[in-house]
Amino acid sequence: MSLTARQLDPQSRLPHRLAVLLACATFPLIWVGGLVTTYDAGMAVPDWPTTYGYNLFLYPWQTWLFGPWDLFIEHGHRLLGAVVGMLTIALAAAMWARDGRRWLRWLGLAAIAGVVLQGVLGGLRVRLDARLLAQIHGCVGPAFFALSAALAVFTSRRWFAAGTRPLAVRAGAFRLPFAATNTAVLAYVQLLLGSQLRHMPVTADATMFRLAVLFHLVVAAALAAHVFLTWYRAEREAGGNAWLVRPARGLAGLIAAQLALGAGAWVVNYGWPAWLSSFGWAAGFVVRREGFGQAIVTTGHVAVGSLILATAVVLALRSWKVAAELSALRGTEAVSRKTSNTNQLVHEVVVA
Repeated sequence: MSLTARQLDPQSRLPHRLAVLLACATFPLIWVGGLVTTYDAGMAVPDWPTTYGYNLFLYPWQTWLFGPWDLFIEHGHRLLGAVVGMLTIALAAAMWARDGRRWLRWLGLAAIAGVVLQGVLGGLRVRLDARLLAQIHGCVGPAFFALSAALAVFTSRRWFAAGTRPLAVRAGAFRLPFAATNTAVLAYVQLLLGSQLRHMPVTADATMFRLAVLFHLVVAAALAAHVFLTWYRAEREAGGNAWLVRPARGLAGLIAAQLALGAGAWVVNYGWPAWLSSFGWAAGFVVRREGFGQAIVTTGHVAVGSLILATAVVLALRSWKVAAELSALRGTEAVSRKTSNTNQLVHEVVVA
């Protein structure tokens, strides 16, 4: 669908601002949700959708702020989830009112369906006290975060300006879109494996735990390799295009931080490896269950994983957009050359 004057109205910036706000609100929601899992606080409030019989928004704030820590993070998680839900509805309404792209309107409705699904999963996890539902809930959250980041890309001014800006992309094969897409897929697979480890029951077989850790490490290595390959392709194929290079550099920084957080998460949860036990600082280390350090490092590892996924999705969408622009530009140039050659041939025939 071609852009209409209504779509180019400066007031149509509202959907983009709401999409960015939605993504910014979803990230701390993932943080707090990670804290709920780390502290095993999912059942701190035993009823849903109410909180100890109160309406979610009418629960006494003194009891919430000055009550037990488990209650504070669980009720806070619910409040943040409600805010994200309202922002999602506002974004979908803004897209239906201000944006004429039908596919984007339906994607806004899909976002509403996603946030409702996530809320119901969280509620059923409480009503049924089911670990499996908690795991599914933890997997849907990052996917919704990636969707909110995608909506921010689709509603951005640069996305509207297709074909109106010079493309600083080197000639030759443009393979960045495939590298970025593979990175996004691997990032989500790694989140699924991490969720399996996070929600593994204490009664699980040791062999199953070792296999889960092994798969997590293998996919982590593959993801790191793909991130650095994507960064390399962005620098090589689109070195002058900041729209592509910045998220690629961000991915490289995030994966470096994530590897460090992953090693730290192992130490604070299981202690230093046995081969380091000869060192005094390692032998004297004691794992503190639900300690501050364990909570911050483990939850940070979860949150940065979601940020890697969202950044990879942003880069993949942007690079596919640039690839489409390049394809259209090359097609126009081919038609222009063909027309020029035809005109030259006609001219030569007339002169002859």
